Formats: sequence, structure tokens, C-alpha cells
Amino acid sequence: MCGICGKLDFTGSPVDENLLRRMSDLLTHRGPDDSGIYMRHHGSVSCGLGHRRLSIIDLTEAGRQPMSNEDKTVWMVFNGEIYNFAPLREELERKGHRFTSRTDSEVIIHLFEEEGSAGVARLVGMFALALWSEKTRTLILARDHVGIKPLVYYWDGKKFLFASEIRALLADPAVRKEMDLEALDLYLSLNYIPAPHTIFRNIRKLRPGHILTIRDCVLKEERFWDIKPWTPADTPDVSDFEETKATLFRTLEDTVRSQMVADVPLGAFLSGGIDSSVIVGLMARNASRPVKTYAIGFADMPMYDESAYAREVAAFHHTEHHEIMLSSREIIDTIPIVLASLDEPFGDSSAVPTYVVARETARDVTVALSGDGGDELFAGYRMYKGEAWHRRYCLIPRLIRAGLLEPFIRSLSDSRDNKYGEQIRRIKKFLRGAKDTFEERVFSWNELFSPESKKALLTDSYGTDHPKAKELFAAALNHLSTDYINRMLYADLKISLPADMLWKVDTMSMRHSLEVRVPLLDHRVCELAFTIGGEWKIRHGRSKYLFVETFKEILPQSLHNRPKWGFEMPISKWLKSDLRYLIEENLSRERIIRDGIFHYPAIKKLIDNLMSNRSDTSWQIWNLIVFQVWFSQYGKN
Repeated sequence: MCGICGKLDFTGSPVDENLLRRMSDLLTHRGPDDSGIYMRHHGSVSCGLGHRRLSIIDLTEAGRQPMSNEDKTVWMVFNGEIYNFAPLREELERKGHRFTSRTDSEVIIHLFEEEGSAGVARLVGMFALALWSEKTRTLILARDHVGIKPLVYYWDGKKFLFASEIRALLADPAVRKEMDLEALDLYLSLNYIPAPHTIFRNIRKLRPGHILTIRDCVLKEERFWDIKPWTPADTPDVSDFEETKATLFRTLEDTVRSQMVADVPLGAFLSGGIDSSVIVGLMARNASRPVKTYAIGFADMPMYDESAYAREVAAFHHTEHHEIMLSSREIIDTIPIVLASLDEPFGDSSAVPTYVVARETARDVTVALSGDGGDELFAGYRMYKGEAWHRRYCLIPRLIRAGLLEPFIRSLSDSRDNKYGEQIRRIKKFLRGAKDTFEERVFSWNELFSPESKKALLTDSYGTDHPKAKELFAAALNHLSTDYINRMLYADLKISLPADMLWKVDTMSMRHSLEVRVPLLDHRVCELAFTIGGEWKIRHGRSKYLFVETFKEILPQSLHNRPKWGFEMPISKWLKSDLRYLIEENLSRERIIRDGIFHYPAIKKLIDNLMSNRSDTSWQIWNLIVFQVWFSQYGKN
């Protein structure tokens, strides 16, 4: 795992070496073990590549980047891991290629020599990479199938820059810091900013499963992977159930085994949920010594503490278990550090506990496997049941729904602070999404600020006439002609998974130079998951039915029917107490009027509703706090 950056200049000027080093230095947390640069000037074209190394495989100098082929005509910087590098290397050696290291990185260069950019589709792993051909003066960028590793770029028609993080691009004074109003709308709508947008107008994220080619001042983006369309007739029937389970078990176990290869200490996150427990179980089956597992618990927050479940799984598989018990004060004290680390607004508050567990895990190991992706592939979230609930709800006469039930539910107070209030909040969210069309329902269940709320919130200068979030979801939901569950899962695979979950895990773990691997998101597992009909993913009211049935022999009995519980914080409670200062500092009348982005009366209403316990607006307030902290660092210039 590493940090990469680079610049391509078509003006005739050479790339500034000091700039390249500044960009690279801003990524030191991603690669503290080593650094390197490559620079070349070809007439009117100048190329510079920068790299920060986190050594994982082949810890010697031979693995240093930027890395080249034998005649030094192809150069590469690479971030990630390639899990099928061994068979690819054997194949390339038979064709005459000679290797100077044991790294997975070098395989990519020789594969490019053989097959060009088409070779990217043969890689199994997580990656963001840049390849420069001196012969053709062509730069190629590629990002892995589902977007596990980030890659951003800037282009003004003559100068092209890329990096693992936005902050590195901003090291160049030529990069204009203009806010993208469509991205602001996406952030308020979804709590994150999906690719290809970033909060900056001229900076873009390379979309997962895509290749970007730059040659002669022309950019060309093409997709190299996607879930193949299929029809309900292709889904396995009841007679294929056992065969599907066997295939899934075998495929995921092979994936886990391949991801346990490292020349540094390796362990696993263990939350006590189904997904991480399955990964740990498969690791235990394939390890020669006890697996190192890491879990955090909250001594004074029992509603959010899952350490007992993690402890049970650890005992079940005889792992070397590390339990990190934290107080709410320790989490609260970490929040300003996390907020200051964000180079674009990101409103998922679970970034904070993710940061903490990565920090503690990195004290002992360099690589950790996680269970991310299981909910998005096998229907673990409550939202996926929403469509079935809606169909039942519509059996109630509209007069009773609209005239009695809905006004009564709206009159109740909701809160994340207790289980009763949380149930009311969930019911309200379901009702808000009870729209006329499937696309409208799914989008409403994902929406943070409604169009009406955004209109009241944003000043005229910062609104947009072209909101993107709704059409983004509509396109994804209609990509596959299949059952509604898999259509929802595909939308999450393409939108929230890379932009929210994977971005969060990568960003928070790399702040501590910890590589996190996600076996469930091997693209072959993803492809298999989407050949399984939704009727086997949610069955008899049970989420992840087929997934649990497949792996129940390696799960403690208590997890077989355990409901989903997210990795969250009591943000509502804290905003009313310990974190109230964040509201006062960032959402004060004076600050809001001075910045000129939001209308203060709309913000005051959100705050009043939270403080009076009329409605839990904590996630919306947190979203705005995160934005304001980011704006104070990056937005004002």
C-alpha cells in the first residue's frame, strides 16, 4: 500500500522537481518506508512521477518505485496489492520477461508490455496505478474494479496531475480551488461525494473499473469491468441452492487465502458482525498459527459495544485476540483530528471509530483483512427490506395511511439516543421514502437533505439547477434487468460502497500506514454474488440468508440470526453535550453569514429541533459541521 502522484505538462516546461517532492511528502502517511521520483522531458512533453512506499511484499530496495521495465521505456507508480501476481509472473517469465524483484508491482509493467492497457482487466486485487510509456509519450491511469483504492486527477487542457489524495494536487498553485456546486449538492444529498465528482470543480475521481489514457493533450476514459447484465431466468433455482453455497464457500475461501500473503505482520478486524466473523473463520482454516484479531469496545457506551460478540468469535476460532476498550472521552478527543484530516467533506461519522481501530491495530500489524462489502453484495442493510415492506404497507387503504397513520407517526419525537426513539426514526425514514416509483423510494431512503431542505438551506449563489444524486441512482437502479434486491445492491456497489465505505476505510487506515484488504470485494466474488437471485439473499424475513447458510458452520450459533448493527457513534447525544462546541464554532450565526453559503434560519431550525428532542437532526448537523471545518481549511481560497 502506497501513495502515488505525478504530473504531465504539455506546455514545453519541465515538471518542477520540488513540486513533485512536495506532492509526495503530503502522502508520507501512506508510505513511510521509502520514497522516489522519476522525471523526463521530451520536447514539448514533460512527465514526473512520485511515490511513497509502504513495504508489504519484497521489503528490499528491489521493490522501490517508480519502477521500470528492462530498457527503462516504461515507468510505473502503483498503490495496492495484486493477488494473482504469482501465476501472472510465471506466464510472463515463460514469454521471456526477466524480473529484478519479488514484488507484485513489477508484474504489471511486464503485463503492460505484453498486452497494453487491456492487461489491467487480468489483474485480481486492489489498485490505483499510473504507467508512463516513453516511446509513445502516453500516460495510463487505472483504478481497481470496485474502487477500493482512490485516484484523483486535475486537467486544464495543458497540465495533468494525479494523486492518491486531493491534498497532493493542491500543492500545485496552478490547481484552481473552485467549489463544484453539483458536488456540494451531492454531499448534502448523500453525505459523501461519489465519482467522478470531487468538491473541487476541476478535480475528478477516476471511476472504479476504469482506465484513463492521456496522449497528445487528449483524455480518453474507458471502462474495463462491470457486473454483466443478466435476467431473472439465469438465477439459481431451489435445486441449485446447495451447489451455489459450495461455489460461494470455495470462491471466498480461495480469495481469503490469496490475501493472506505478506512479508509483514498480518491480522484482521473483528467487529463481531457476520462479515468480519466469516473472514476470520476462513483465515483460521488456512493459517498455520492463530490469527491475530482486533476489536474495539466501549466501556461506557453499552448500546454501541459489540466486543462480547467479537470475543465469542475469537474464542470459537482460537485467535490471538486483541480487545481495545475505549471510553467515550477517548473517541470524542479524536474527533477534531479526524475532521482536520479530510481534504473534502465526508459526513459519515463512523470515520471516527474507523480511525481509532486502525490506529490501534497498526501498533501491532501492517496488514489487516476486513469484512467490508458483505452487506452490499448479500443484502445486509434494513433498506433492502424496504421495498417488501412498502408493498405490504400499500395494502392499507390510502385514506387510513395518509389521514391517520402518517400524521400520527410524524407527530412523535424520534432520537438516536435510545432504542424507542431510534425505532420511531426508522419508521419516519421509511415513510419519507414511500414514494410512487421504485427509483424514488430507493433514493429517498438514501437521501440526507431533501430538495426542499436544500433550497431552504443554500443561498442563491450556492444552489444548483442540475442536482445529480437522483439521476445517478436512477441510472444505477435500471442498469440490470433483474429483481429489485439486486438492483438496489448494484446501485450501492457503484455509488455508496466506493464513495462512502471504501473511501472511509482507505482514508482512515492510511492515516496510520495500515493496509486494509477486503476479500469480499474481489471482483470474482462480486460477479458470483450478482448471479444469485434476491429471493435467496432475503428469505423468510432474514437478511443475508444465503450468505449465513453458506458459512454457518464457521460461525458461532449466536450470530446465525443476529441483526445488523452499524459501526456508529452516539453523535446525537454528544452534539447536545460534549460536542456542542462544534456547533457553536462552526454553525454560529456570525460564521454562517460571513461564509455566505447557508441560510442561518434553516440551520437554527435543525439545531432547535435536536436540542428540544422534537426530531433527531444530528446527522444533518454533523454533515454541516464537517463541511464547515473543511471550508475553513480549503474553501476560502
